[in-house]
Amino acid sequence: MNYRKQIETLARLLRKSERCYVLTGAGISTDSGIPDFRSPGTGLWEKVDPIAVSSLDVLQSNPRLFYEAGFSRFARIALAEPNLGHYALAELERLGFVKGLVTQNIDGLHVKAGSRKVWEVHGHLRSGYCMGCGKRYSFEELVNQVELKRIPPVCSSCDNVLRPDVVLFGDPMPPFFFDLQQKIYEECDFMLVVGSSLVVYPVADLPRLSGKLAIINRQPTEYDQQAEVVIRENISMVMTDLLRKIETVQ
Repeated sequence: MNYRKQIETLARLLRKSERCYVLTGAGISTDSGIPDFRSPGTGLWEKVDPIAVSSLDVLQSNPRLFYEAGFSRFARIALAEPNLGHYALAELERLGFVKGLVTQNIDGLHVKAGSRKVWEVHGHLRSGYCMGCGKRYSFEELVNQVELKRIPPVCSSCDNVLRPDVVLFGDPMPPFFFDLQQKIYEECDFMLVVGSSLVVYPVADLPRLSGKLAIINRQPTEYDQQAEVVIRENISMVMTDLLRKIETVQ
């Protein structure tokens, strides 16, 4: 199936769907300057072991290492801006073709782009909190303390270590995730996966709970054989073309 036919097929699937949910991963944000995790030669996890520097265990046992070795990546991600793929998904939601968006990304770019119904299942970089008393902080406060060499950043009320509002290795999934699983199972008649290799569980199990499936991702996934269409092209281009096509396809 050539690219034009793939876009047409995807547009028809989306138009005929009553309750489409989108699942996005790191691949949608590469055009915003954020490397993904597994692409050969460029993936973040080829260069650094996240469990060695950015896990809950490291944060609890060696918070200085967590902030000195891994936090700069979070700070860079927080500065990124949405790309055409993010804006296209927000517009598809506004037009009524997308009922909700589940993202594995912590970059907050879907929210910045205007998507409204977003489940950030791995957290976000808009805020943080004290691991002792739970006092809330802006993410900028964590960045400011690190830039001032207050490492690790600590709470002004109890002097315990602060942490960002992200799901680290070793953290449980947020409580809303289990309600989300049920919602997908009961409502989703079509899932569009965008930029996810579908290897990180339990999020990678969500496509199994949906009806029909389509995948836009540079690398193969274990769900490719089950998908109605698989597109391995630049995501910003695909989403822009899909947005244009959906207005004309029947």
